[in-house]
Amino acid sequence: MKAVVYNKKRYPEKLIYCDVDKPVPNEDEVLIKIHSVSLNAADYRSMNLGLIPKKRIFGADIAGTVEIVGKNIRQFKSGDEVMGDLAKFGFGGFAEYVTAPEKALIIKPAKISFEEGAALPMAALTALQALRDKGNIQKGQKVLLVGSAGGVGTFAVQLAKYFETEVIGVCGSTNVLQTSSLGADYVIDYTKEDFTISNMRYNLIVAINGNYPIFAYKKVLTPNGIYVMVGGSFSQIFKSLLFGWLLSFGSKKMRVLTAKANQTDLAFLTKLMEDGTIKPVIDRRYSLDKTADAMMYLSEGHACGKIIINI
Repeated sequence: MKAVVYNKKRYPEKLIYCDVDKPVPNEDEVLIKIHSVSLNAADYRSMNLGLIPKKRIFGADIAGTVEIVGKNIRQFKSGDEVMGDLAKFGFGGFAEYVTAPEKALIIKPAKISFEEGAALPMAALTALQALRDKGNIQKGQKVLLVGSAGGVGTFAVQLAKYFETEVIGVCGSTNVLQTSSLGADYVIDYTKEDFTISNMRYNLIVAINGNYPIFAYKKVLTPNGIYVMVGGSFSQIFKSLLFGWLLSFGSKKMRVLTAKANQTDLAFLTKLMEDGTIKPVIDRRYSLDKTADAMMYLSEGHACGKIIINI
């Protein structure tokens, strides 16, 4: 089969489009013919950290058709259209076929396209768990989303509105209209306005990206407010992990999210997508042989929504 394989010796492109053996599912796996896969920051961050999948094939969020099921599989059968997050199961999505355990997948509803199914899992799960689980989002709160234009951010805007809050997005000039169209009540263009020096205070801040000090975030929280870091530069994440617990003494809480994929949350989000409550924003589409170009574009940090590889 065709796949995109990581090769650290190849410079400058380390993602090589080539032929590899088609995987064979074990008794507890299904074999999926992949139709679409989406890119996530987890792909290039893992690559930069040297955390390479065993088969050296990245790609977590997939949507496709089940071809073969292992004898212990109970939830799926051949021909089922599925979607899921393979980040905890070896990745493997940048390929024509992949094997996966059934707990990584759910049935893709007919109303949802393969592209939409691939765009949803990791980004929407991250947004949901940041808002609901770490952020304890409540109706009527004032919620600041820093980095509202990317994959996680576009879902976070829509989910924060679903939870009936006042949503303020922070993004660049070119994405102000997009964030507003997704339901944000107010959009801050960070090239023109610095929210860290305003008098506005927020019940919940979700930091998806943006180069702001953790102390600046704490300053603009209300008493009993919560800050959740879900992304950003390595230095930002390190400082949040290092100092967040210390800064959480008192009423303001500083937290870091590590999203965890599960079928229950993914099914909940899929239902919201079926109902039209949330929708993916797809920035660009690439073919499998152009995956290296897609990864380069994503790593530059200016993607407006999700990037899809169609196979």
